Amino acid sequence: MIEVLAKLGRGPVFLAGEVLECVITFTNPLSTSSTSASSEMLAWASAQIHCQFHTSENRVALPPSDGSKHDVQAENETVFVPNRGERGQCILSTPPKILFCDLRLDPGESKSYSYCETLPIDGPPSFRGQSVKYVYKLTIGCQRVNSPIKLLRVPFRVLVLHGKAALPADAGLAAPGPADALAFSPGLKDYQFPQDEAVAPSNPFLEEEEGLKKDSRLADLATELLMVATSRRSLHLYNISNTRGKVGTFCIFKTVYKIGEDVIGTFNFSEGDIPCLQFSVSLQTEESIQEEFQRRRGQPVSFSTHARHQEACLHTAQSSFSLPIPLSSTPGFTTNIVSLKWRLHFEFVTSGESAGTGLVRGSQSEAVTWTGVEQIEVDTFSWDLPIKVLPTNPILASYVSQFSSTNSITI
Repeated sequence: MIEVLAKLGRGPVFLAGEVLECVITFTNPLSTSSTSASSEMLAWASAQIHCQFHTSENRVALPPSDGSKHDVQAENETVFVPNRGERGQCILSTPPKILFCDLRLDPGESKSYSYCETLPIDGPPSFRGQSVKYVYKLTIGCQRVNSPIKLLRVPFRVLVLHGKAALPADAGLAAPGPADALAFSPGLKDYQFPQDEAVAPSNPFLEEEEGLKKDSRLADLATELLMVATSRRSLHLYNISNTRGKVGTFCIFKTVYKIGEDVIGTFNFSEGDIPCLQFSVSLQTEESIQEEFQRRRGQPVSFSTHARHQEACLHTAQSSFSLPIPLSSTPGFTTNIVSLKWRLHFEFVTSGESAGTGLVRGSQSEAVTWTGVEQIEVDTFSWDLPIKVLPTNPILASYVSQFSSTNSITI
């Protein structure tokens, strides 16, 4: 019996373009109950990263492929197929790397191997939606002599930093390569960065030398760029009106956020002509399938609500809300099959009368009691405000990841 343990040292969340490092340990445990101990042999072990693409057959119509890849089975059990038995299509994979050949382990002996691979920069982000899923895994295959291959799968999450064109030429990033099935829309290049100073990691303890690892620079540079893109504040004022008049104003100081931030906005109903009885604000994602891949023409868009605030606001001059963007959520992105956008969805309930307190006097005595009316005519309307949601530092996202940094099997 051999125990195989795979551990991601930094955590299970990475930026596309970073180097994934995994330490894989093979151990021949020394059992106290065993009367005779013997050496164990493994013929070989190999590792490879791949991305599986799943679709909902009720929502997505994909063109026929060159063969059925929904459940890949190896004809020869000595062939390492990382996605063997996996559902969906393997749309991205790295070259397999051999860890060793002919490994002998004595009782109680362990051997560790380090696997390093750069995550493709032109791949999709990890995403589990209602119509499609993009799932990343590191698969480790090993085999005893004259035995079937055993697979250890290590799931992890990938965040994609869009807008490669916005990065400086000396940022140490590889240029995006061609993507056969992917076409990403730019994100960060929509924002102008300072041209008079280099956007570079500001950590004074980093050594500025040519041999500095690109992956460490990428994480620091990405954090710097995201901070610049999401820290700028500019007052945005919107008039809230319906067909009968002005209800109030809405104020928000920025529309670009990182996952993990709070979306904060304020309302001012004091200058409104129409009384607002109640409002609600929902933080939502909009998942839409590109027209050529829709199962039915004009099929509805899928919405998911991540946070919601509701408040009764009659006789309220000002109010506010704060909605957290979950660290486990996926930033906005676009491929040639699916698009994910973020928005704030507002719903307002207003009085059907232009003026009126909505209160009635309960008695004519000296002690006056004011009570709410039993019935009131109301109008309802909604409004959507698009916002941009970008990734965050992958180390921060690792703290709330559903994936474990350590996975193991026994063969």
